[in-house]
This record gives sequence, structure tokens and C-alpha cells, in this order.
Amino acid sequence: MSSNLCLYERLGGVYAIAAVVDDFIDRIMEDSRLNANPKVDEAHHRVSKAGFKYLVTEQVCWAAGGPQRYTGRSMRDSHVHLDITEFEWQSFLDDLRQTFDKFEVPAAERAELLAIVESTKSDVVMPDK
Repeated sequence: MSSNLCLYERLGGVYAIAAVVDDFIDRIMEDSRLNANPKVDEAHHRVSKAGFKYLVTEQVCWAAGGPQRYTGRSMRDSHVHLDITEFEWQSFLDDLRQTFDKFEVPAAERAELLAIVESTKSDVVMPDK
């Protein structure tokens, strides 16, 4: 593996990323651990699944160094009203790991992607009261 390739290229570009996102979004939208939160469940049934997948694909490609530009709302604006808990965050990460396992994402790329996702946690998870 050539270390001068950006994460986007090492992941296989937009088509490979889109396939992984497709599986992941299907997984989280059906996850009973996440949908137990009525606000998350409502959001999962209000948004277009295809549109959601498009925006997440765009965001992952952008964050991984691809040519795409993320055009969606900020993570905070998209999640602040959902009251997401630490348990739900861990469930979300579990779903992500299951998708990584299914697509056999290599350890180095998995770690980089998890670091990107973890960097959004403070904008997604409701602070403890």
C-alpha cells in the first residue's frame, strides 16, 4: 500500500464508498437500539433514504480527501434536536463496525474513518445533564 495515496483513494473512490454507505445507512435506519429514541425514529422515517445516503457519501468522500464537497447541514444542526445518548452513539459505532467487517475495510483505513467519525461526537451526542 502506497502511503502517498489519500484515504479516499485507498478506500477505492466514490463507488466503493457509496456501496459501504448504502449498507451502513440501511443498517442504522433499521437499528432498534437507535429507533427506540422516538426523535431518531421519526427522523429516520421523515428523510429520504436515497437523499440521506447521497449526503453521507458526499460527506465521507469529502472527509477522506476526495474531490466531492459536502453540501448538507452541519453535524450539530442535523443532530442537536435528536437527544442522542452515549448508548445510541455506541450502537451507531457498532453498526459502523459491522459494515466495515462486511466490506473487509483494512485496519488502517478503518482507524482513520473511525477517527473522522469520532471527531463529530461532540456535535451529535447530547451532553450529560
